[in-house]
Amino acid sequence: MVCRVLSVIFSVLLPSLIFTTGGSTRPLPGPYQNPVPPQTTRDPKPTPGQDEVLRLSSRLVVVPVSASDAAGQPVKDLTVEDFVIEEEGQPQRIVALGEPGKTAVEISLLFDISDSLKARVRFEQQAATGFILQVLKPSDAVSVFSIGTTPKLVRSRTTRGEDAITGLMSLESAKEATAFFDSIVEAALYLGKTAAGGSRRVLVVISDGEENYSKLYKLPDALRELQKNDCLFYSINPSGQALNLNKVSLKGQNSMEAMSLQTGGKAFVPEKIEDLEAVFRQITEELQAQYLFGYYSADEKPDGGFRRITVRAPKRSDLRVRARQGYYAPKA
Repeated sequence: MVCRVLSVIFSVLLPSLIFTTGGSTRPLPGPYQNPVPPQTTRDPKPTPGQDEVLRLSSRLVVVPVSASDAAGQPVKDLTVEDFVIEEEGQPQRIVALGEPGKTAVEISLLFDISDSLKARVRFEQQAATGFILQVLKPSDAVSVFSIGTTPKLVRSRTTRGEDAITGLMSLESAKEATAFFDSIVEAALYLGKTAAGGSRRVLVVISDGEENYSKLYKLPDALRELQKNDCLFYSINPSGQALNLNKVSLKGQNSMEAMSLQTGGKAFVPEKIEDLEAVFRQITEELQAQYLFGYYSADEKPDGGFRRITVRAPKRSDLRVRARQGYYAPKA
């Protein structure tokens, strides 16, 4: 009898201490604990002599959502009731995990230092410096990577904007090839390992996306790791209209648009280098108005499979809604 009681208590209490966000398991601090009561099920037919075990489903799927009006301006006055989230076509019971734009942000800035962008590096650094100063709050963190022959962590995760800026300004352009997809995967994995629980994870990439040297990963790998590590992908291509001049440039931009579309981010192509500051300002405004929703998936299969997500605002047909298009379930 004692063993049976302990078994039930242990199986009830342990899952409540842990949440699975997307494809990774981590504790969620403070206000993110137990936002929706987990679903409870019982093993239907315990074998003779086997204690009945109470099981709790606690796979919390986190979904950052951006909503903008016809002019492209972020809309901040929406509630959970304005949205519908479906997983594989099935409506989910959703909950807000914080006020719009108030949840912590973990950012990785990725700078392409290859020779093709040499003339623009200094201006890019100055624009990114302003971005860090505008977007970073005390609860936020930032890291800096360079994209070259190999991915390089220039500044590890820090909550101090001045430290991130120092790392950023130390970057120098180099006559190197571009291991673009290797760099994206490296940064996504880094955020997956270092980001605080309950935070939004954001990659901001300044590059033309022209891959020519990755040894380990390709576009499908980058898409998978961005989704598995719950990352939003924003890209800024400083090439402007010059990207239409050749197939390599177009392919690079198409890859960045695919990653932004799948994760709920956005791909920017400013007309001229002077527009970079306005682009960074737009990303800042979006992050400061972004909603963070969550739901418990009813699909408990630990098969590592991809679950498709759709997010709509049916009562507000005038809005454009962007969100991740799916996640990877944990794998046993």
